[in-house]
Amino acid sequence: MIRKLEVGKGWSLFLDRDGVLNERFPGDYVKKPDDFTFIPGVIKSLSTFAGIFDPIVVVTNQQGIGRGIMTNAQLHLIHERMLEEVRISGGRIDAVFYSPDLKNTRSFTRKPAIGMGLKAKNQFPSINFKKSIMVGDTYSDILFGHRLGMFTVLVGSDKDVVFQCSGILDLSFPDLISFAEYVQENI
Repeated sequence: MIRKLEVGKGWSLFLDRDGVLNERFPGDYVKKPDDFTFIPGVIKSLSTFAGIFDPIVVVTNQQGIGRGIMTNAQLHLIHERMLEEVRISGGRIDAVFYSPDLKNTRSFTRKPAIGMGLKAKNQFPSINFKKSIMVGDTYSDILFGHRLGMFTVLVGSDKDVVFQCSGILDLSFPDLISFAEYVQENI
């Protein structure tokens, strides 16, 4: 059953990174700040969200570190640039949590496991997962949000992912700006 979204005071927003905020490199990774390109409309979306949600956190699997393709320091530089561009544009991301672990390690921090959500709750005790939204573009993102009891939102137009998420997905939009417009119209 699809739940109705009624955002109000005290709501938190969780966002995946690759494919939601920035262009995804199929079969590769964003390895340096110059590789990071925001998807059109994302900056405007984050400005809209800044006035609605508290906190706004990014939760991202980054197995490129576990594979030795990049380092924690390189990822930090990418995130610094991302956060600076968001801030300059009037948006806000309060924290970025990432899992460097490989998919086959069954890590507690790697989505769809809930570790990054619990880390966020530890850093921001005001988070109530029942008043939180998880926005992602993959089944593991949506399952992560579902396991924590969040409202789940899929962005993107991959029909296979929509089908895979049936039963645990609350809403679907073509992109983040469409979701931001929906939230703004329904608060």
